[in-house]
Amino acid sequence: MARIERRADVDFEEPTLVEGLPGLGLVGKLATDHLVETFDMTYYASVHCAGLPGVGVYREGDRIVRPAVRLYADAKRNLVALQSDVPVSASAAPGFAECVTDWIDAEDALPVYFSGYPGQSETDEPPVFGVATTDAAADRLANLDVAAPSENGAVAGPTGALLERAAETGVDGIGLIVESDPQFPDPEAAAALIERGIGPLADIDADVSELRDRAEEIRAQKEQLARRMQQAATDESSQAQPIRMFQ
Repeated sequence: MARIERRADVDFEEPTLVEGLPGLGLVGKLATDHLVETFDMTYYASVHCAGLPGVGVYREGDRIVRPAVRLYADAKRNLVALQSDVPVSASAAPGFAECVTDWIDAEDALPVYFSGYPGQSETDEPPVFGVATTDAAADRLANLDVAAPSENGAVAGPTGALLERAAETGVDGIGLIVESDPQFPDPEAAAALIERGIGPLADIDADVSELRDRAEEIRAQKEQLARRMQQAATDESSQAQPIRMFQ
């Protein structure tokens, strides 16, 4: 049975939710994991949606096994993070998106979804732009001066399914898309998402210097997961890509 099961009592009201599914450059996972660690967020709920792999996750020095997809919460910052240690398959993405979006709607949360699009910017700061599922969410992006897309495009994989489900059901949602390395984990792109996207949207201040200072170490740690993502079918990986065939 699909459900999100609460594991701790944390009070929040109309929180911002950030999504950390593995995808291109692991930008969403890197950004979300960094926020969970930086703010020492509380393990709030386990996510049991149809199609998710039955994987038990354990951590160094901790004997407790937890599911691969979890929610963490920070009452002080009114922030919730969806953390995932496994890719969500293409076949499971629609059911997963419905399961998560139902919870988001019930909690009146604002979901912020992350995706990378392939490219290697010549500037020090990779470009970040935002898309929205409703007019109200689009106005919020405009008020914060988050750039709009400069070309047609689509977000694939489970993040695309989450955006599509929010648009279908009228749930306010935001997608932040950053140019990122198509082959390797990209901590710089993840830092850009936090600084120029989630920071203003959630009104939080997260130090991203560790992401940048430990970039090589982080890449080495995450490359195994990145290789598994590359081995999966393209439509199973969350990524944004341009659509030029109809232009």
